[in-house]
Amino acid sequence: MISIFLQAPAAGGSSMTMMLMMGLMFVGFYFLMIRPQMRKAKQEKNFQESLKVGQRVVTTAGLHGRIAQIMEDGVVIETLSGKLKFEKSSISRDYTQARFPDTATEEAK
Repeated sequence: MISIFLQAPAAGGSSMTMMLMMGLMFVGFYFLMIRPQMRKAKQEKNFQESLKVGQRVVTTAGLHGRIAQIMEDGVVIETLSGKLKFEKSSISRDYTQARFPDTATEEAK
């Protein structure tokens, strides 16, 4: 089987074969890398838009707390040491669901 790939290509249709292989590689990259990343980004955005006051969250830096206030440009998270303002994008859906699975099920209702 490998010997077929190692043989010199025929002079006739090598450019067409090369274009076909490049197209197949692009389709493979799209379905294996680009599409799942776009889906994850969409889920993160939906999660960040559905944040509510009183919800327990974990930031991407690992800070745990409750949302005290939601503003247009960010959120105020209440921790044991006080209140801190964060961007909405710093709250991670993955960490929050792993740490607080009960709040993840409340969101689905």
